[in-house]
Amino acid sequence: MSGNHKMILDQAEITKRNNVKILGEGQKIMIMAHGFGCNQTMWRFLLPQLTPHYKIVLFDYVGCGSSDCQAYREERYNCLDGYAQDIIEICDAFDLQDCIFVGHSISATIGWIINQQRPELISHHIMVCPSPCFINIDDNYSGGFDMQDLEGLIGLMSQDYLGWGQYLAPIVMGSELPDDASQADEKESMVWELLNSFCAMDVTFSLPFAKACFYSDNRHLLKHINRPSLILQSSDDLLVNLNVAEFMANEIPDNQLDIIESKGHCLHMTNPANVMESMKRFLATQSPSL
Repeated sequence: MSGNHKMILDQAEITKRNNVKILGEGQKIMIMAHGFGCNQTMWRFLLPQLTPHYKIVLFDYVGCGSSDCQAYREERYNCLDGYAQDIIEICDAFDLQDCIFVGHSISATIGWIINQQRPELISHHIMVCPSPCFINIDDNYSGGFDMQDLEGLIGLMSQDYLGWGQYLAPIVMGSELPDDASQADEKESMVWELLNSFCAMDVTFSLPFAKACFYSDNRHLLKHINRPSLILQSSDDLLVNLNVAEFMANEIPDNQLDIIESKGHCLHMTNPANVMESMKRFLATQSPSL
């Protein structure tokens, strides 16, 4: 089997596994990695301004969106490294290097793991509401949640998945869940969208992913992020407080912290114009070609 033929087979297999889509006209590559319980469609508000200038790589993590759930392996996806490996394999199959990595929430952390394992794949990090650790550790680091609170959240997820989604979706989106979806305004309709995305994810896949997200402590990776980084943080985010954003800004060697006045954890959906302006300013300072 020739190398080219093997590459074609790998592309087809990985495209199916992760529902990979490549859009856009630019030469510079931008990988957009969605957060826990989400999918690639949630980047749609940024795409009109990005696709004329960048080659955009979209995908769904296995178990999310329109990925191939038959590809799920518990031993691979019970830690964040398995999700990082998926992105590395996407890059290898499509010969992608020197990419701008845009990661929402836990995907920012997954980007740091990729940076450590395969530094040639990422040129810049753009992090949307990231957190290296959601746990309150000590007086020097308050991630936002006591361990017993996280254990209660994970317990609710395993016992009452719909109830868990109805509790978490409004927190993540920063808006109430309306009783009647047909009467919801734009932001309220996004809560329904997120809830539907949560519920479309089988708990067999989502529970190990949730544990990997909420129980991990990745603060040690921050000092090793040797790429220019933009941290985009909501001013009122019940999952990631401003102290966490400032902690990351103090730890990451070359970074810019932009705090955007907003509620919720999904700035790319609720405040896409402000996110886009911050991204443009950041990339303009890096190189005229970006």
